[in-house]
Amino acid sequence: MEAISISLAALGGYLLGSIPFGLVLTGVAGLGDIRQIGSGNIGATNVLRTGRKDLALATLLLDAGKAAAALLLAREFAEFAGFTEEAQRELGLIAGAAAFIGHCFPIWLGFKGGKGVATFFGVLFAGIWPIGLIAGVTWLAVATIFRYSSLAALCAAAIAPIMALIASFSWSEILFTLVLTALIFLRHGANIARLRAGTEPKIGQKKEEESASLQPSVVSAAEPPASAE
Repeated sequence: MEAISISLAALGGYLLGSIPFGLVLTGVAGLGDIRQIGSGNIGATNVLRTGRKDLALATLLLDAGKAAAALLLAREFAEFAGFTEEAQRELGLIAGAAAFIGHCFPIWLGFKGGKGVATFFGVLFAGIWPIGLIAGVTWLAVATIFRYSSLAALCAAAIAPIMALIASFSWSEILFTLVLTALIFLRHGANIARLRAGTEPKIGQKKEEESASLQPSVVSAAEPPASAE
């Protein structure tokens, strides 16, 4: 592959992936800045906290679709340019990984983006669908049993490179899954800390309950000491 083709695929994938659909959709709907609501995340889960299930679903599909589109478009470009099948696959993986990075670290938002779960599944299904299917089943099983969305995402991410290695996929595909997995764990650092502390909210737990449990400590921290009055 030519260096210019790799650069274009990476840049195009990054720019496409960095489109913050959750922020755009909630803004257009007149709901304000999603970064000031709930967890402050721009993903579908936080959009759902606005009460707009339609916007949350649209965000989920668009976040997944943008990475898949980046990967598939790069493959089409490579095929049109007469690249080998291996080069087509690798150029697609580069664009898909770049789109995933763009979602997590969008230039438009000061490199503060989403956690990448929907984008992870979108690009994985488009790039290596058998691994995407296994990861999806893993997410569903863990979420159903333990009721932690973050734990389900972490387990799904962890299983992807393991299965890619066991199933003897190419080294470029194994590296691709490793990059995605590393970023998923990086973006879920706070969730991992809460899981270890036993304070991570479960699926279905109301955000108000979480906020209420934190409110006393916030109030006490903000209240001036008696000696200062």
